[in-house]
Amino acid sequence: MDEKGSLLDESLRREGLNVSYYSVEDGRRALGSKILAFVYLKGGDIAVEADTSSVFYTVMSEKLRRATSDYARRKQFREAGLPASMISALENPVNLKVVPRNREGYRPLVLESSYFVEIMYGFIVPFILFLPFFLGSNMVTDSIVGEKERKTFEVLLMTPLPDTLIILGKIIPPLMFSFLQGMLWIIILSTLKVPIYNIPLILVLLLFTGLAFTGVGMFISTLVNSTKEANSAITVALFFATFILFVPLFMDMGPLTDLVPMIPSYVLVRLSSCPHCGPEALISMVPSGVASILIFAASIVSFRREGVIRL
Repeated sequence: MDEKGSLLDESLRREGLNVSYYSVEDGRRALGSKILAFVYLKGGDIAVEADTSSVFYTVMSEKLRRATSDYARRKQFREAGLPASMISALENPVNLKVVPRNREGYRPLVLESSYFVEIMYGFIVPFILFLPFFLGSNMVTDSIVGEKERKTFEVLLMTPLPDTLIILGKIIPPLMFSFLQGMLWIIILSTLKVPIYNIPLILVLLLFTGLAFTGVGMFISTLVNSTKEANSAITVALFFATFILFVPLFMDMGPLTDLVPMIPSYVLVRLSSCPHCGPEALISMVPSGVASILIFAASIVSFRREGVIRL
Protein backbone atom coordinates (compact mmCIF):
# COMPACT_ATOMS: atom_id res chain seq x y z
CA MET A 1 0.00 0.00 0.00
CA ASP A 2 1.09 3.55 -0.65
CA GLU A 3 0.38 5.15 2.69
CA LYS A 4 -1.30 4.66 6.01
CA GLY A 5 -4.71 6.19 6.59
CA SER A 6 -5.69 6.17 2.92
CA LEU A 7 -9.19 5.30 1.70
CA LEU A 8 -8.03 1.79 0.81
CA ASP A 9 -6.49 1.39 4.26
CA GLU A 10 -9.79 2.37 5.88
CA SER A 11 -11.82 0.04 3.64
CA LEU A 12 -9.58 -2.92 4.46
CA ARG A 13 -9.75 -2.27 8.19
CA ARG A 14 -13.58 -1.97 7.99
CA GLU A 15 -13.63 -5.63 6.96
CA GLY A 16 -11.58 -6.62 10.01
CA LEU A 17 -8.42 -7.38 8.03
CA ASN A 18 -5.02 -7.01 9.69
CA VAL A 19 -2.99 -4.55 7.62
CA SER A 20 0.81 -4.48 7.44
CA TYR A 21 2.97 -2.31 5.20
CA TYR A 22 5.67 -3.49 2.79
CA SER A 23 7.34 -2.29 -0.32
CA VAL A 24 6.24 -4.06 -3.49
CA GLU A 25 9.29 -6.32 -3.53
CA ASP A 26 9.14 -7.13 0.19
CA GLY A 27 5.38 -7.75 0.02
CA ARG A 28 5.76 -10.32 -2.73
CA ARG A 29 8.50 -12.11 -0.78
CA ALA A 30 6.32 -12.19 2.37
CA LEU A 31 3.29 -13.55 0.47
CA GLY A 32 2.50 -17.08 1.62
CA SER A 33 4.69 -16.93 4.71
CA LYS A 34 3.82 -13.79 6.65
CA ILE A 35 0.81 -12.47 4.76
CA LEU A 36 -2.11 -14.03 2.84
CA ALA A 37 -2.60 -11.26 0.30
CA PHE A 38 -0.66 -8.31 -1.02
CA VAL A 39 -2.77 -5.27 -1.97
CA TYR A 40 -1.41 -2.18 -3.68
CA LEU A 41 -2.45 0.64 -5.98
CA LYS A 42 -1.26 0.45 -9.56
CA GLY A 43 -2.08 3.32 -11.87
CA GLY A 44 -5.10 4.29 -9.77
CA ASP A 45 -6.49 0.75 -9.77
CA ILE A 46 -6.31 -1.84 -7.01
CA ALA A 47 -4.04 -4.83 -7.60
CA VAL A 48 -4.27 -7.94 -5.44
CA GLU A 49 -1.86 -10.86 -5.23
CA ALA A 50 -3.06 -13.66 -2.94
CA ASP A 51 -1.90 -17.01 -1.63
CA THR A 52 -4.59 -19.27 -3.14
CA SER A 53 -3.24 -22.35 -1.36
CA SER A 54 -4.25 -21.01 2.06
CA VAL A 55 -7.31 -22.56 3.74
CA PHE A 56 -8.43 -19.01 4.53
CA TYR A 57 -8.36 -17.94 0.89
CA THR A 58 -12.15 -18.15 0.38
CA VAL A 59 -12.99 -16.02 3.41
CA MET A 60 -10.16 -13.58 2.71
CA SER A 61 -11.11 -13.14 -0.96
CA GLU A 62 -14.70 -12.27 0.00
CA LYS A 63 -13.49 -9.68 2.51
CA LEU A 64 -11.14 -8.22 -0.08
CA ARG A 65 -13.96 -8.05 -2.62
CA ARG A 66 -16.15 -6.07 -0.20
CA ALA A 67 -13.24 -3.84 0.80
CA THR A 68 -12.34 -2.95 -2.79
CA SER A 69 -16.00 -2.23 -3.61
CA ASP A 70 -16.22 0.03 -0.57
CA TYR A 71 -13.01 1.78 -1.61
CA ALA A 72 -14.27 2.40 -5.16
CA ARG A 73 -17.56 3.80 -3.89
CA ARG A 74 -15.99 6.12 -1.32
CA LYS A 75 -13.37 7.28 -3.82
CA GLN A 76 -16.14 8.21 -6.25
CA PHE A 77 -17.93 10.19 -3.54
CA ARG A 78 -14.76 12.02 -2.56
CA GLU A 79 -13.83 12.87 -6.15
CA ALA A 80 -17.32 14.34 -6.57
CA GLY A 81 -16.51 16.80 -3.79
CA LEU A 82 -19.36 15.74 -1.52
CA PRO A 83 -19.23 16.81 2.14
CA ALA A 84 -18.56 14.16 4.79
CA SER A 85 -22.14 14.34 6.12
CA MET A 86 -23.61 13.61 2.70
CA ILE A 87 -21.15 10.76 2.12
CA SER A 88 -22.22 9.23 5.41
CA ALA A 89 -25.88 9.56 4.43
CA LEU A 90 -25.23 7.91 1.06
CA GLU A 91 -23.36 5.01 2.66
CA ASN A 92 -26.18 4.45 5.15
CA PRO A 93 -29.34 5.56 3.29
CA VAL A 94 -31.92 3.87 5.55
CA ASN A 95 -31.95 3.24 9.27
CA LEU A 96 -34.75 0.94 10.38
CA LYS A 97 -36.05 0.84 13.89
CA VAL A 98 -38.14 -2.25 14.62
CA VAL A 99 -40.88 -1.71 17.19
CA PRO A 100 -42.20 -5.09 18.46
CA ARG A 101 -45.99 -5.37 18.53
CA ASN A 102 -48.32 -8.14 19.63
CA ARG A 103 -45.50 -10.03 21.33
CA GLU A 104 -47.91 -12.46 22.98
CA GLY A 105 -48.80 -13.86 19.56
CA TYR A 106 -45.20 -14.06 18.36
CA ARG A 107 -44.11 -17.37 16.81
CA PRO A 108 -40.33 -17.23 16.26
CA LEU A 109 -40.19 -20.57 14.42
CA VAL A 110 -42.69 -19.45 11.80
CA LEU A 111 -41.46 -15.89 11.46
CA GLU A 112 -37.69 -16.37 11.56
CA SER A 113 -36.89 -19.78 10.07
CA SER A 114 -36.87 -19.72 6.26
CA TYR A 115 -36.43 -23.50 6.21
CA PHE A 116 -39.58 -23.97 8.29
CA VAL A 117 -41.54 -21.67 6.00
CA GLU A 118 -40.32 -23.56 2.93
CA ILE A 119 -41.31 -26.95 4.39
CA MET A 120 -44.61 -25.59 5.72
CA TYR A 121 -45.85 -24.14 2.43
CA GLY A 122 -44.04 -26.56 0.14
CA PHE A 123 -45.07 -29.81 1.80
CA ILE A 124 -47.07 -29.69 5.04
CA VAL A 125 -49.88 -27.41 3.83
CA PRO A 126 -50.64 -29.30 0.57
CA PHE A 127 -50.19 -32.67 2.30
CA ILE A 128 -52.64 -32.09 5.14
CA LEU A 129 -55.19 -30.42 2.82
CA PHE A 130 -55.07 -33.21 0.22
CA LEU A 131 -54.88 -36.10 2.69
CA PRO A 132 -58.64 -36.07 3.49
CA PHE A 133 -59.38 -36.53 -0.22
CA PHE A 134 -57.03 -39.50 -0.35
CA LEU A 135 -59.18 -41.05 2.36
CA GLY A 136 -62.37 -39.95 0.58
CA SER A 137 -61.45 -41.89 -2.55
CA ASN A 138 -60.94 -44.99 -0.41
CA MET A 139 -64.36 -44.47 1.19
CA VAL A 140 -66.04 -44.30 -2.23
CA THR A 141 -64.35 -47.51 -3.32
CA ASP A 142 -65.30 -49.35 -0.13
CA SER A 143 -68.90 -48.18 -0.44
CA ILE A 144 -69.41 -49.48 -3.99
CA VAL A 145 -67.29 -52.63 -3.71
CA GLY A 146 -68.96 -53.42 -0.41
CA GLU A 147 -72.30 -53.41 -2.22
CA LYS A 148 -70.90 -55.91 -4.72
CA GLU A 149 -69.59 -58.24 -2.00
CA ARG A 150 -72.93 -58.16 -0.17
CA LYS A 151 -74.70 -58.87 -3.48
CA THR A 152 -76.80 -55.70 -3.08
CA PHE A 153 -75.27 -53.72 -5.93
CA GLU A 154 -77.63 -55.21 -8.52
CA VAL A 155 -80.58 -54.58 -6.20
CA LEU A 156 -79.50 -50.95 -5.88
CA LEU A 157 -79.34 -50.61 -9.66
CA MET A 158 -82.83 -52.09 -10.03
CA THR A 159 -84.43 -49.53 -7.73
CA PRO A 160 -86.56 -46.87 -9.49
CA LEU A 161 -83.88 -44.25 -9.01
CA PRO A 162 -82.03 -42.47 -11.79
CA ASP A 163 -78.32 -43.19 -12.10
CA THR A 164 -77.55 -39.60 -11.20
CA LEU A 165 -79.09 -39.94 -7.72
CA ILE A 166 -77.28 -43.22 -7.09
CA ILE A 167 -73.96 -41.68 -8.08
CA LEU A 168 -74.58 -38.57 -5.98
CA GLY A 169 -75.51 -40.75 -3.01
CA LYS A 170 -72.20 -42.56 -3.30
CA ILE A 171 -69.92 -39.56 -3.79
CA ILE A 172 -71.44 -36.64 -1.87
CA PRO A 173 -70.90 -37.98 1.71
CA PRO A 174 -67.18 -38.79 1.24
CA LEU A 175 -66.62 -35.62 -0.77
CA MET A 176 -68.27 -33.36 1.79
CA PHE A 177 -66.58 -35.17 4.67
CA SER A 178 -63.17 -34.64 3.05
CA PHE A 179 -63.99 -31.03 2.15
CA LEU A 180 -64.99 -30.22 5.74
CA GLN A 181 -61.78 -31.79 7.00
CA GLY A 182 -59.81 -29.55 4.65
CA MET A 183 -61.67 -26.48 5.97
CA LEU A 184 -60.95 -27.59 9.53
CA TRP A 185 -57.23 -27.89 8.77
CA ILE A 186 -57.20 -24.37 7.35
CA ILE A 187 -58.80 -23.09 10.56
CA ILE A 188 -56.24 -24.98 12.66
CA LEU A 189 -53.31 -23.58 10.66
CA SER A 190 -54.69 -20.06 10.98
CA THR A 191 -55.07 -20.58 14.74
CA LEU A 192 -51.41 -21.66 14.90
CA LYS A 193 -50.42 -18.34 13.26
CA VAL A 194 -49.52 -19.95 9.92
CA PRO A 195 -50.84 -17.46 7.34
CA ILE A 196 -53.03 -19.08 4.68
CA TYR A 197 -53.94 -16.65 1.91
CA ASN A 198 -56.65 -16.79 -0.78
CA ILE A 199 -58.82 -19.21 1.22
CA PRO A 200 -61.88 -18.94 -1.11
CA LEU A 201 -59.76 -19.92 -4.13
CA ILE A 202 -58.13 -22.71 -2.13
CA LEU A 203 -61.56 -24.12 -1.23
CA VAL A 204 -62.57 -24.10 -4.92
CA LEU A 205 -59.32 -25.90 -5.78
CA LEU A 206 -59.93 -28.47 -3.04
CA LEU A 207 -63.44 -29.09 -4.33
CA PHE A 208 -62.17 -29.79 -7.85
CA THR A 209 -59.38 -31.96 -6.50
CA GLY A 210 -61.91 -33.85 -4.41
CA LEU A 211 -63.94 -34.56 -7.54
CA ALA A 212 -60.84 -36.04 -9.18
CA PHE A 213 -60.04 -38.30 -6.22
CA THR A 214 -63.67 -39.33 -5.90
CA GLY A 215 -63.74 -40.11 -9.60
CA VAL A 216 -60.63 -42.27 -9.29
CA GLY A 217 -62.23 -44.21 -6.42
CA MET A 218 -65.46 -44.71 -8.34
CA PHE A 219 -63.60 -45.78 -11.48
CA ILE A 220 -61.59 -48.39 -9.56
CA SER A 221 -64.75 -49.71 -7.91
CA THR A 222 -66.21 -50.51 -11.35
CA LEU A 223 -63.16 -52.64 -12.26
CA VAL A 224 -62.91 -54.88 -9.16
CA ASN A 225 -65.32 -57.13 -7.29
CA SER A 226 -63.71 -57.55 -3.85
CA THR A 227 -62.47 -55.29 -1.08
CA LYS A 228 -59.03 -56.87 -1.24
CA GLU A 229 -58.66 -56.04 -4.92
CA ALA A 230 -60.04 -52.56 -4.32
CA ASN A 231 -57.54 -51.85 -1.52
CA SER A 232 -54.65 -52.98 -3.70
CA ALA A 233 -55.80 -50.90 -6.66
CA ILE A 234 -56.49 -47.76 -4.63
CA THR A 235 -53.08 -48.08 -2.93
CA VAL A 236 -51.35 -48.12 -6.31
CA ALA A 237 -53.48 -45.22 -7.56
CA LEU A 238 -52.74 -43.10 -4.48
CA PHE A 239 -49.03 -43.88 -4.79
CA PHE A 240 -48.98 -42.44 -8.29
CA ALA A 241 -51.13 -39.51 -7.14
CA THR A 242 -48.62 -38.76 -4.37
CA PHE A 243 -45.77 -38.89 -6.87
CA ILE A 244 -47.54 -36.54 -9.27
CA LEU A 245 -48.60 -34.08 -6.55
CA PHE A 246 -45.48 -33.81 -4.39
CA VAL A 247 -42.32 -34.97 -6.18
CA PRO A 248 -42.35 -32.09 -8.74
CA LEU A 249 -42.33 -29.60 -5.85
CA PHE A 250 -38.82 -30.65 -4.80
CA MET A 251 -37.18 -32.09 -7.94
CA ASP A 252 -36.11 -30.84 -11.34
CA MET A 253 -38.52 -32.48 -13.79
CA GLY A 254 -36.40 -31.75 -16.86
CA PRO A 255 -38.54 -31.57 -20.02
CA LEU A 256 -41.70 -31.75 -17.91
CA THR A 257 -40.86 -28.60 -15.95
CA ASP A 258 -43.36 -26.51 -17.94
CA LEU A 259 -46.17 -28.80 -16.74
CA VAL A 260 -45.35 -28.40 -13.03
CA PRO A 261 -47.34 -25.11 -12.58
CA MET A 262 -50.47 -26.99 -13.70
CA ILE A 263 -50.52 -29.61 -10.93
CA PRO A 264 -52.92 -28.92 -8.04
CA SER A 265 -50.23 -29.03 -5.32
CA TYR A 266 -48.18 -26.35 -7.07
CA VAL A 267 -51.27 -24.17 -7.47
CA LEU A 268 -52.14 -24.72 -3.80
CA VAL A 269 -48.66 -23.72 -2.63
CA ARG A 270 -48.82 -20.60 -4.78
CA LEU A 271 -52.25 -19.59 -3.51
CA SER A 272 -51.59 -20.29 0.17
CA SER A 273 -48.30 -18.36 0.27
CA CYS A 274 -49.17 -15.38 -1.98
CA PRO A 275 -50.79 -12.44 -0.15
CA HIS A 276 -51.67 -10.59 -3.36
CA CYS A 277 -52.36 -12.89 -6.31
CA GLY A 278 -53.71 -11.34 -9.46
CA PRO A 279 -55.90 -12.80 -12.21
CA GLU A 280 -53.11 -15.26 -13.03
CA ALA A 281 -54.09 -17.19 -9.90
CA LEU A 282 -57.46 -18.01 -11.43
CA ILE A 283 -55.84 -18.92 -14.72
CA SER A 284 -53.45 -21.30 -12.96
CA MET A 285 -56.44 -23.20 -11.53
CA VAL A 286 -57.99 -23.88 -14.94
CA PRO A 287 -55.86 -26.92 -15.94
CA SER A 288 -56.45 -28.62 -12.58
CA GLY A 289 -60.18 -27.93 -12.77
CA VAL A 290 -60.50 -29.23 -16.32
CA ALA A 291 -58.50 -32.38 -15.52
CA SER A 292 -60.62 -33.05 -12.42
CA ILE A 293 -63.88 -32.68 -14.35
CA LEU A 294 -62.64 -35.01 -17.09
CA ILE A 295 -61.59 -37.66 -14.56
CA PHE A 296 -64.92 -37.41 -12.78
CA ALA A 297 -66.88 -37.56 -16.05
CA ALA A 298 -64.93 -40.65 -17.14
CA SER A 299 -65.73 -42.35 -13.83
CA ILE A 300 -69.46 -41.63 -14.25
CA VAL A 301 -69.42 -43.13 -17.74
CA SER A 302 -67.62 -46.21 -16.38
CA PHE A 303 -70.10 -46.53 -13.49
CA ARG A 304 -73.12 -46.36 -15.79
CA ARG A 305 -71.57 -48.86 -18.19
CA GLU A 306 -70.93 -51.22 -15.25
CA GLY A 307 -74.56 -50.89 -14.20
CA VAL A 308 -75.82 -51.69 -17.70
CA ILE A 309 -73.60 -54.79 -17.91
CA ARG A 310 -74.77 -56.11 -14.56
CA LEU A 311 -78.43 -55.61 -15.43
